[in-house]
Amino acid sequence: MKIHLWPYAKASVLFLLGTFYITTIPKAFCQANQPGIVQLVFTSDAHYAIKRKNFQGDTSVDAHVVNAAMIKQINTVPGLTLPADGGVGSGKMVGAVDYLVQTGDIANRMEIPYQSAAASWAQFETDYMRGVTLKDHNQKPATLLLAPGNHDISNAIGYAKPMQPKTDPTAMVKIYNLMLKPAQLKTNASYNYQTDKINYSRNIKGIHVVFITLWPDSAERVWMQKDLDTVGAKTPVIVFCHDQPTCEAKHFTNPAPPYNMTLQNKFENLTAEHYKDGLTASADDGTTDIEQRGWVKFLMSHPNIKAYFHGNSNWNEFYVYKGPDNNIALNTFRVDSPMKGKYSSKDETKLSFQLISLDPVAQLLTVRECLWDTEPANPLAKIVFGESKTVSLRVD
Repeated sequence: MKIHLWPYAKASVLFLLGTFYITTIPKAFCQANQPGIVQLVFTSDAHYAIKRKNFQGDTSVDAHVVNAAMIKQINTVPGLTLPADGGVGSGKMVGAVDYLVQTGDIANRMEIPYQSAAASWAQFETDYMRGVTLKDHNQKPATLLLAPGNHDISNAIGYAKPMQPKTDPTAMVKIYNLMLKPAQLKTNASYNYQTDKINYSRNIKGIHVVFITLWPDSAERVWMQKDLDTVGAKTPVIVFCHDQPTCEAKHFTNPAPPYNMTLQNKFENLTAEHYKDGLTASADDGTTDIEQRGWVKFLMSHPNIKAYFHGNSNWNEFYVYKGPDNNIALNTFRVDSPMKGKYSSKDETKLSFQLISLDPVAQLLTVRECLWDTEPANPLAKIVFGESKTVSLRVD
């Protein structure tokens, strides 16, 4: 009987080739996905309803178009190679992205002629909830983590200038239900801003990540204290919220009875605290020294709060918050807005979001600026990495 060996030899060769493939590719795949490294994309201030003056060769471009273009670029992040900057994952492919963080002003304030919060939220869902293709280390969709902004809150509680409709809490209700997952979902009719704050936390591989409503005022600090009591004193804590650590004066509550919002005093009544530095809110970066001191005292009693991320006053900046009396040092990261950037609204090549790479074992955090529109005439141009900063999260 004649035996044909070729099929068996062919099978053996294919087996060996397959073995070679299996033993080599996963290593590269693992390097690309950086096992143990947690990665987050961070952006803020989508401001659906308004228009950019100029964007990619067009004028008066709707926020829906601009945000969709940014999301398209965000979806390319996994294939990027990180710069050789010595930070977490330096020189490696990004690979998996575990979280997408957005810290508010999803809807623009509904001052006439801007659209309702409900219409803005529908556009946000299209772009951020259905348009994102990022996958985490388990090949599941990246988790969306949200915090509200001052415009989202104003839409829910009202504003000194006329709005149409007068109030619409849709954005606040949707964020609340998505992030807190209450047994009884909130509705526009049942939502109460005074009691339904959007505060929650996530433990991410030994790092405690806290999300709070707007700014750590006295009421937020009560919640934060209870939350931080659940983690060890040596557990690093990262805070995400909308406002910068100084807060904006106009975001505080009017100190003069009957405490109403008026065009004259400029207060928006967004915080639990009444403004203490005067009877009229000063300019956006005006004094909030008295209000800040309570926050600084809280930081001093919680040295495991190691980093703070925010939007609101929008440009890319990595800085150290020192408090009004220069007695604290908190690593702080300010992110740009696709629509209302201080600099990128005038020069679209400065448009950016941030990529956060977290090494929980080494307790290191690297934040990298991702410039996503450096060639406006070529929307397919790759993201360019800008500034980067690495900080230690280790608690002394």
